Amino acid sequence: MNAIDKFKLLVHVARWRLTWNKRDIDYLPPKSPGGKFITARQAAALIESGRTIFSCGMAGHARCSIFYWAIRERFERSGQPNGLTWIGVGAQGGRGRAPGTIEEIAFPGLITRYIVGHAETSKAQLRLADEGHLDLHTMPQGVMSFLARGQGEGEQELVTEIGVNSFLDPRVGTGTAVTPHTREQFVEVREGKLAYRLPKIDVAMFSAPYADAEGNIYFTNASSITENVECAHAAHRNGGLVLAAVSAIVEKDESRIGIPAERVSHVVVNPRNEQTGSVPQHRFWPMFTVGSTEDTAESVAKLKFINTVLKITPVRGPVENALARMAAALFTTESRPGAIVNIGVGLPEEVSRLLYESGLYKDLTFTSETGVYGGLPTPGIFFGGSINPERIEPSSWIFKLYEKDLETAVLGFLQVDSEGNVNVSKRGSRMLDYVGPGGFPNIVHGARSIIFVGSWMAKARMSVANGKLRIETPGKHKFIEKVDEVTFSAKEALAAGKRVFYVTNVGVFRLTERGLELIRVMPGVDPKRDIVDACPARVYLPETGMPETVPENVVTGENFRLGWKS
Repeated sequence: MNAIDKFKLLVHVARWRLTWNKRDIDYLPPKSPGGKFITARQAAALIESGRTIFSCGMAGHARCSIFYWAIRERFERSGQPNGLTWIGVGAQGGRGRAPGTIEEIAFPGLITRYIVGHAETSKAQLRLADEGHLDLHTMPQGVMSFLARGQGEGEQELVTEIGVNSFLDPRVGTGTAVTPHTREQFVEVREGKLAYRLPKIDVAMFSAPYADAEGNIYFTNASSITENVECAHAAHRNGGLVLAAVSAIVEKDESRIGIPAERVSHVVVNPRNEQTGSVPQHRFWPMFTVGSTEDTAESVAKLKFINTVLKITPVRGPVENALARMAAALFTTESRPGAIVNIGVGLPEEVSRLLYESGLYKDLTFTSETGVYGGLPTPGIFFGGSINPERIEPSSWIFKLYEKDLETAVLGFLQVDSEGNVNVSKRGSRMLDYVGPGGFPNIVHGARSIIFVGSWMAKARMSVANGKLRIETPGKHKFIEKVDEVTFSAKEALAAGKRVFYVTNVGVFRLTERGLELIRVMPGVDPKRDIVDACPARVYLPETGMPETVPENVVTGENFRLGWKS
């Protein structure tokens, strides 16, 4: 990327940062067609207290900001609406930093029940939960998308094996309830499986690229669809409101209609609607759209530069890079050309980077919980999108695909225990530390091979020198006797015949019937002294002898090459 391109991107980021709080909740197009078209303020006035709202979007993709701002202003002026139940599947918060997210409506009394798949980014809602102002519930994202789709078809519950023997199973953990004071449950045990339900969806609220004068909705040039279709059909069938925010009015095209006008109550035109974080829909980036043929290398450089400017992309050192190479090398033995793959956020993204740099990504089909299929996954603020995707479908479509066709998942972890159980959902004891399971339970349920990638210890000081790893100062162990919350059940994985691995700074572990087995160790690390004897979790050495030593080229990166293993 040359200096001129970098300067243009700096201007792009600066413009977004200086204007990201701008809105006009009274806007109507100069030549409004009338009928279904109203202002955001008028839309907010239609929402009655005590209703159940379902909002869509994930991370920076398709945020329905104009509705959040309008509801906030109405509540601050009148105290209405109040006592709302709010359902959000993907992460829709801004971590207390970015405006225009679901955190705009985090006021005591406005929302009293919050049901979410991924809660970590909604810091303001978590603070209300911490203070006892709202009941917090969580469910797997895929389960929530299936339930929304089900309501559109007249079904009110989903009976599934997803979540069995995890914290979502009332026999093991807290079920859907997260806040200690919450007594209601949206899951129960049914003949060894789990039966989930959601409250009846009264209002569907989402952002889409365009509408025509009749109110038909179009997803052309979108970066994702998430649950727009599912929630619209549900609210319509339930006799509720379907509210869409679009960037512009376009000519009618029967072949491209995403949601027909008869299922849409009202449309709000918001010229500032975003395609994704920092990118307005009226200047959409083709790289995120189906049919795009943008240069992949240029697109990768563009997104990396923006994430670096925003300080979202972490700086990886030699230790983390060695860990990523270990995981990528393992991936090439556990996956295969043509595989459908899901890559998680954080260190797993480094595996995706190595697959891209090696060219192996061309042999794979990457996917995202948002419904994006194919192309190259986008990181940081753009997580959930893809460069040159083949298809963009509703979330329920992708989660259904995972149930039968997901080959390999590369995911992060917070804790691992002696049985091989994994916690990704609970970071600490406070509500403010709660993460939620996200799409993780659906992904691990579907994947044939699972590669967990994470640090051996938190806040440890390690270094790589002369092809060896040195643990300079130990940190807090992440491999412990018992995880704080079971998000992944090793027992269920073993029963299903899955291949499960845990890649860390010190080596690679495999899930076996007897527990965690160390199969590869970093040079410089003593398997017994530094791992087996030092670790609170039970770790076993191979029954046939000592673990394999990680090759020096994986440790240093010198002459490291990725290729498919036969």
